[in-house]
Amino acid sequence: MSSILIRPARPYDVPFILRFITELAQYEKAGHEVEVTEESIHTAIFAEGATAYALMCMIDQHPAGFAVYFYNYSTWKGKHGIYLEDLYLLPQYRNKGAGKTILQYLAQLALAKDCVRLEWGVLDWNQPAIEFYQSIGARPQDEWTTYRLSGKELIALAKQQIVED
Repeated sequence: MSSILIRPARPYDVPFILRFITELAQYEKAGHEVEVTEESIHTAIFAEGATAYALMCMIDQHPAGFAVYFYNYSTWKGKHGIYLEDLYLLPQYRNKGAGKTILQYLAQLALAKDCVRLEWGVLDWNQPAIEFYQSIGARPQDEWTTYRLSGKELIALAKQQIVED
């Protein structure tokens, strides 16, 4: 039986985090979109005032995967939640309980921090992930559609003059 340990990431984990981000992006058919660097990861997760957090999954003392999360806020509930941005395990460490252990760690953290939910997105074609998430009780939020502004559209909106009443 393998030993699974989930722990907060440390600065020396940054090269592994970059590797995991890159491999996840490749799996999601978006490897060409990765712009993150070790320096930007270090700043986002470990600099003073950082608002993103990372976990490392260690199996038999080897880096096997990671998760990155941040806190969001529910105006209807008046409490925070946790948004899981990424969860990735190296292929050789899948189906060993590590993914569930990461989610259990985050669920326990959410309850300890008085959060009302733990949520994340999944690509609609990623059937293995969908089946796994449903097996632990997660349910899709089909009535919501995610919108995103980025790149030139984000810049264009930001540069528009604000009209005040």
